[in-house]
Amino acid sequence: MRIAGVVRIGVAAAACGVLLTSCASGNDDGSEDGDAGHGKGAQGSGKGAAAADLRRIPDVGDGLQSKIPQNSRQVVAVYGDGVDSADSTVVLYTKSSDQDKTWKKARSWPAHNGKKGWTTDHRENDKRSPVGVFTLTDAGGVLADPGAKFPYTKSASIQAPHYWPKTHWHDFDYVIAINYNRAKGTPPNDPTRPQGQEKGGSIWLHMDHGSGTSGCVSLSKSGMESLLRTLDPKQHPVVVMGDKANLRA
Repeated sequence: MRIAGVVRIGVAAAACGVLLTSCASGNDDGSEDGDAGHGKGAQGSGKGAAAADLRRIPDVGDGLQSKIPQNSRQVVAVYGDGVDSADSTVVLYTKSSDQDKTWKKARSWPAHNGKKGWTTDHRENDKRSPVGVFTLTDAGGVLADPGAKFPYTKSASIQAPHYWPKTHWHDFDYVIAINYNRAKGTPPNDPTRPQGQEKGGSIWLHMDHGSGTSGCVSLSKSGMESLLRTLDPKQHPVVVMGDKANLRA
């Protein structure tokens, strides 16, 4: 069901500040990278090698590969440059049908992640993005719905605080909630954290301002619009995210 209009969430203004501390980002230039160096392994020598590679998300090891649901036909892969780097690349992979066993690279975009890099044990305010496989079910933003297939909450309460630098004010014009320590089926800024406050939360895909975030993944406005119009709950989309070493573990 699409949620229209401004949604009022029963939290105090101070609580909103806490919610938003886990998100801040970088680079709204609309630039895209059609290759980004990922997925090239699928072009391996010999048809057998290529077919085997195409059945897996490139550069993702058995540990995380096994956590991708069997019924997922859309994967947003976030390839971090390094464990302590804020630079990353977002690549969208898709399957054409339930019978299709091969992943196809659809689009890619330069992106940013936590300003201190990545972690397998994310904590509140550690400025690192959590490594893992997470479902995607809910979206929203300050701007009107651009044609999202997810339930979309347009709300002024999602606005980035104006005590942040002005370059950050549009970070949350579009957001897709990453289901890390949050309640599925709720607006992105719902404050519920099932694993407790200390595990952090409010980890989103959102618009970029050109540098690292407080834990979210950020990409261009055009990239966010593309993801919102493409990702479909019926395709059971997930995000696979981490630095290169942890992704391959």
